[in-house]
Amino acid sequence: MPRLIGPDFIGIQVADLDAARTFYTEVVGLTAAPNGPPGAVVFDTKPIPFAVRTPVVDLDAVDILGHGIAIWFGCDDADALHDHLASRDVPIAFPPKDGPFGRYFAFQDPFGYTITAHTVQEKT
Repeated sequence: MPRLIGPDFIGIQVADLDAARTFYTEVVGLTAAPNGPPGAVVFDTKPIPFAVRTPVVDLDAVDILGHGIAIWFGCDDADALHDHLASRDVPIAFPPKDGPFGRYFAFQDPFGYTITAHTVQEKT
């Protein structure tokens, strides 16, 4: 029987692609991949690529973007990233705490998506 293997790509829709590129590169620290399709910015994230793209739906028609969907990013130090984002006035959904996947917290990007970051050990 055909089956799903697992997440292979994550993309979110944003109204302002340039602002999204700036936020995710200059504030959060992701690196934009050199080649991306028109209307999107793909970031060099591992193991799953992450992208922001121009909308294909009316984003103003919903109150909460991504409601019911959890997007988690691994990071090298959740506490340090929390402090960095808080110092840049990024809204914090909840502060760092210990959980089943280690230390984690959540922030809101400028477009209304809640992103969770948790400390992971990079695989070598």
